[in-house]
Amino acid sequence: MSIVDTSWAEKYRPRVLDQVIGQTAIVAKLKDFVKMRNFPSMIFAGPAGVGKTTCAMAMARELYGERINESFLELNASDSRGIDVVRGRVKEFARTISMESNTIKIVFLDEADALTPEAQHALRRTMEKYSAGTRFILSANYSSKIIDPIQSRCVVFRFKPLKEEDMLAYTERIAGEEKLSLSPKAKEALLYVSEGDLRKLTNTMQSAAVSAKELDESAIYEIAARARPKEITAMLRFALSGDFEKARNELSSLILVHGMSGEDILLQCYREGLGLEIESRKKLALISSIGECNFRIVEGANDRIQMESFLAGLALLK
Repeated sequence: MSIVDTSWAEKYRPRVLDQVIGQTAIVAKLKDFVKMRNFPSMIFAGPAGVGKTTCAMAMARELYGERINESFLELNASDSRGIDVVRGRVKEFARTISMESNTIKIVFLDEADALTPEAQHALRRTMEKYSAGTRFILSANYSSKIIDPIQSRCVVFRFKPLKEEDMLAYTERIAGEEKLSLSPKAKEALLYVSEGDLRKLTNTMQSAAVSAKELDESAIYEIAARARPKEITAMLRFALSGDFEKARNELSSLILVHGMSGEDILLQCYREGLGLEIESRKKLALISSIGECNFRIVEGANDRIQMESFLAGLALLK
């Protein structure tokens, strides 16, 4: 059995548009395109794991059926960032004539915001030259990274983060299919660590289910290498109260026990810090410090030193 066969993310990926979770308005428009069998080039913009790739593939299946490989080309732009790929594989596919008459082909570029500016300009020219018989769907986390000449030639669909009730229903469906038992706290943990990313949620469930069929919150946080919200909150409260040593001990636990990086800890600090009941001035200072520390770590500074500096700064707040 292949890895693809055993991947829950692929096993439970919707095959048709009616199965797509959330994104109701976008799905309705794509279904209209399928009925008309004519559509513009599109940009699917939004965070990871909310259905961008799924929608493109489901639409292609409904359009082409068994002959999907003849009329649908999928490329991951983050793996193929160069101009040669656009001039090579994309251009070659766009210029070939479909076996079926009056069939518009689709080139789907996942993570298109990773394309270099040179590759994007080459893509724009390809889109113009072969617009009669080929449409392009560009998936991007950040549509602002797509050059304006391409954006002006596409309809932009903005995918929203999935609602918790939709993700919970999906979680319970997989649990039922795979005969898993999830405690209420485990479900909460799954929603927390996945951060609206359905693919991350699915992969976390599958990884946790390898060792047990009854999952609790500890199993979820351990697999996801994330701390419980209360652990992050405790560290921040110790620091803000001036108790640097206790805050530093909590930090050590996050790094050594959970194996978290400085950037991972800061992302959770941001999420939990917004909900802390502290005076506005301290909350503003907290958010500002998170931003500065994150920048230094991304630029290559030592994680541990920067995190301790971050906590020391909070402890010095008056």
